[in-house]
Amino acid sequence: MPIAEPLAVTFDCHDPARLADFWLRLVGGTLEPEVHEDDYIVIENVPVFGFLGFQQVPEDKTVKNRVHLDLDVSDIETAVQASTAIGAVRVGVPVEEPWNWFQVMRDPEGNEFCFIRRKETEDS
Repeated sequence: MPIAEPLAVTFDCHDPARLADFWLRLVGGTLEPEVHEDDYIVIENVPVFGFLGFQQVPEDKTVKNRVHLDLDVSDIETAVQASTAIGAVRVGVPVEEPWNWFQVMRDPEGNEFCFIRRKETEDS
């Protein structure tokens, strides 16, 4: 029996409203009306993740994230173009691994995430 169950992934950020809007447009879900304040916003019903939280903090991001979201896409370049149009930044070029390709990205506050194109989905 686990000690705890996952509840949410929470991003520390300067502007919760801006970052919540970016992630809402990127992965979907709905704004949680009960948890919508200037310093903390929640997106609920996010596929796979459940909840994403955005919490205002005073400090800047200074190092690479130790945890990041991997997002499954059918086409990396299409996902890159759509996400950069709403504020994401591409980091480097797509990388091929034996089981997939991935593209590192950054959200508007510099948090890393990856678009993943799984090779087994090519044959589907």
